[in-house]
Amino acid sequence: MRVKPTLPSTSADSRHVVLTRVPLRCSLSPGRLLQALSDQPMPFGLIGSWGGGGAILGSEPLAVAGDDDDPFAVLDDLPSLPGGRRESDHAIGGGWFGWLGYRLAARIERVPPGPPRPVALPEFHLAYYDNLLRLDPAGQWWFEALVSNDRREALTARLRRLRALIAAPPPPVRAVTEPSPLRLTSAAAAHHLAAVRDCRDRIAAGEIFQANLCVRLDGRWEGSATELLARALEQISPPYAAAFSTPRGGIASLSPELFLRRRGTDVTTAPIKGTIERDSDPTAAAAALKRLRGSAKDAAEHVMIVDLMRNDLGRVCVYGSIVAPPEPTAEAHPGLWHLVSRVRGRLRPDVGNGELLRATFPPGSVTGAPKVQALKVIAGLERAGREVYTGAIGFASPVAGLELSVAIRTLELRDRHVWLGAGGGIVADSEPRRELAEALAKARPIAAAIGSSVLAGEPHRTGHVVGAA
Repeated sequence: MRVKPTLPSTSADSRHVVLTRVPLRCSLSPGRLLQALSDQPMPFGLIGSWGGGGAILGSEPLAVAGDDDDPFAVLDDLPSLPGGRRESDHAIGGGWFGWLGYRLAARIERVPPGPPRPVALPEFHLAYYDNLLRLDPAGQWWFEALVSNDRREALTARLRRLRALIAAPPPPVRAVTEPSPLRLTSAAAAHHLAAVRDCRDRIAAGEIFQANLCVRLDGRWEGSATELLARALEQISPPYAAAFSTPRGGIASLSPELFLRRRGTDVTTAPIKGTIERDSDPTAAAAALKRLRGSAKDAAEHVMIVDLMRNDLGRVCVYGSIVAPPEPTAEAHPGLWHLVSRVRGRLRPDVGNGELLRATFPPGSVTGAPKVQALKVIAGLERAGREVYTGAIGFASPVAGLELSVAIRTLELRDRHVWLGAGGGIVADSEPRRELAEALAKARPIAAAIGSSVLAGEPHRTGHVVGAA
């Protein structure tokens, strides 16, 4: 499939759609309904704060972007609504759903290919759905569709099938093996310590100000991405949960971070930078929060990334429209406190989704500053190539605009392998063992949510990393 045409027909009727919404009688949770869809082609789920809150579930896409397509251009290839009219602030209707992997940075900037990829996923996955199941913030399920004249009968039949699916007894929870522990070998841990030391040297030499370095924890899992997310949602409720199952692999994301939300010309990004473990004891949790707010190291990380995101948005926003809060907000997430700032701007009228992404991708909070040089440093210092991790996940809709999370706390799956990336921003006063401990602290709540654990070998002392950056 090529970018033109991406939709099933190039007729004038197919390029103009009407948003249709039908209320459904459904008492299933998003996780259970996602499991009910799991046997259908390419099921997906977005659960949490997406589109104002609730859940967005779908399956059986009309089109799937090909490997040779420009994924950023694909997100601009949407049908039009009459007069741009929206029937509901919380409707989604349909559109392109999927992921943009970190490696797409090489389509924007000249960066090295990076380290080996133990298990490869597609650089991106984008599928077009003209109907979906939507749980709104009030708890009401809807069938939503972008109806064109040549799809009207097919969508009527689709609604009948989904009603039958919902009315059937809830699907039994499948008996699958427990996920194996997510392991970080001693050699990988030692490599990370050396990479942090090398990165500090580069900062001291003036090459960069900050770079985000990660480790990769590997395990085994026999089930699907949708099953893995449903299992995790029984334990935690992250703002940007997501699952996509495809014939070439899948992801189950428990991300806390908004990358981009676009509504018309209004755009928001909410970078997270600054982390500390949050104890279950209220007194200890309050003490940890006080330490985070008083940490010069975390403040330095945060300020640099907020400035980076302001600069990225400045490429495509109206001059003087970008605003950021004077101080970050501390947010509680599973096992952690995070510092978050919401940066807002107003896009120039001619800026599409593709141009916005070319100006901002990959997210600044998971790369570093200056961004391009940080990408080169990451390519030279990390031990394993990134896949979806630190890219973006979400949708582009003619009804609801563009919304993408940062692909962190994201489990990636293929051929019974499962892996999880975790890391943090390295600045001048980063201490290697504390950085490794922070990465593992971010991984543990995700592993626990799927019934797994983190096993990390004790690193042996090594020298500096010799990289290609």
